[in-house]
Amino acid sequence: MFIDEAGDPGLVNSPTRYFMLSGLVVHDSQWQPYLEEILKFRKEMKVIYNLKLREEIHSARMINNPGDLVRIKRNDRLSILRNFADLLSKMDGLSIINIVVDKQDRAANTDIFEVAWKALLQRFENTIKHGNFPQKSHPNEKGMIFTDTTDSIKLRKLLRKMRAYNPITSQYSGYLALPLNHIIEDPNFRDSAFSYYIQAADLASFLLYQYFAPNAYMKKIGGKNYFKRLEPILCKKASRTHEYGIVLL
Repeated sequence: MFIDEAGDPGLVNSPTRYFMLSGLVVHDSQWQPYLEEILKFRKEMKVIYNLKLREEIHSARMINNPGDLVRIKRNDRLSILRNFADLLSKMDGLSIINIVVDKQDRAANTDIFEVAWKALLQRFENTIKHGNFPQKSHPNEKGMIFTDTTDSIKLRKLLRKMRAYNPITSQYSGYLALPLNHIIEDPNFRDSAFSYYIQAADLASFLLYQYFAPNAYMKKIGGKNYFKRLEPILCKKASRTHEYGIVLL
């Protein structure tokens, strides 16, 4: 699972109402074929829009803070994001788990980072355990975490803790002890500039955020609905209460 964040987990003087995580899940047997498709797409974007292969698709920056990519017209940068989303949506072996934490009216001592990450790790664990990802797999399948820059020490400690002690509220009464056993190794941290898969997760988290709180430009051009382009690969089993499977916390 390749993961990126949107918004920030702070509660005091935070510029964002939401903190979100998008986890792009790909089976190891599909990792290389899908990477080759993304590389082919990047070569097409180079020919059409002069987006170099080494230049990062960082979705938020491409809209409002493009840096060197200012040489590409804004509507063309948007077209790159739209085309990337459409490419991913056709990869029917992919699956995206989305977590949204609304920070409004939260208690001052709430650890938003932990709330979001625990939910994502638990959904990843559950979906592997029950064989609910689209790619048919071995019954003893395991998963690994690859994430863009975040609080690495805190995330590592959280994952290790959940392997040893992970009480889950029972639908009947009390708690069930369900330590994680389908996620192996510590989280792997990647610089998004060097990972097309992390850039794909970044696109998913960006479009997810625009679905809930579009910036001025995305609101103007109807970008709120771009998230829906990913519907074919959204992990709807992550939440039974949202039509797109978004876990709302």
